[in-house]
Amino acid sequence: MNTQTSTVNNSEIALRTEALNAYYGSFLALKDIYMNIPRNQVTAFIGPSGCGKSTLLRCFNRLNDLIEVFRLEGQVLYNGQNLYGSKVDPVEIRRKIGMVFQKPNPFPKSIYENIAFGARINGYKGDMDELVENSLKGAALWNEVKDKLKQSGLSISGGQQQRLCIARAIAVQPNIILMDEPCSALDPKSTLQVEELIKELKEQFTVVIVTHNMQQASRVSDMTAFFNVRVGEKGGRTGYLVEYEQTESIFQNPQQEDTKEYISGKFG
Repeated sequence: MNTQTSTVNNSEIALRTEALNAYYGSFLALKDIYMNIPRNQVTAFIGPSGCGKSTLLRCFNRLNDLIEVFRLEGQVLYNGQNLYGSKVDPVEIRRKIGMVFQKPNPFPKSIYENIAFGARINGYKGDMDELVENSLKGAALWNEVKDKLKQSGLSISGGQQQRLCIARAIAVQPNIILMDEPCSALDPKSTLQVEELIKELKEQFTVVIVTHNMQQASRVSDMTAFFNVRVGEKGGRTGYLVEYEQTESIFQNPQQEDTKEYISGKFG
């Protein structure tokens, strides 16, 4: 198992997991995850359904806390701080580590208010018009909606809605953006637009993306982590990290047989 614990300088690490075990009740969903997520790069999680990719992603901003039976062992370190420490405010963590979901979910508000709402709640005191414009530009959406800012965020296309959700995440000025299959509900043209945007976002943000599309992982990511599933005696499926390396190495020269078989389409 390649955990990437030695090849990344500490100052270049955005997130680190140590001995992470994730449970839903008594069910062990993820076992013994050690990872370093590099700063200002795109890291992709790939693997078959049920291997814990989305669970791990949600560990990074404590969204799993909203599930009553969820429990985490080990550590998730952000700027040297354990995100699961007793004095850590999950709401503040979610401001610093934003999430873009599988299906576009704009607020039932105007395009302008979709951007301004979160910033306002978080106490933004600057020029709101400027923030809205810059956030929409950052999501490569400004030119398409600059004359529609008073229209509902639900009135634009699905691809535009997803970029609006990315702009909404940008507006609260996070350090990390998590994306859970952000293109799975989009048409091919919109998918390519979002992929190009993801590659641009790493100039300002650390991006972690879950995808079932291996071609997408190879196109947009710098690092790729492949997860697989072990089936226990009672039929429980526990996810584990098989291999984690630079994307080019994962796709062109995987070290583990499971990785080779998954990438070649033998299972998944």
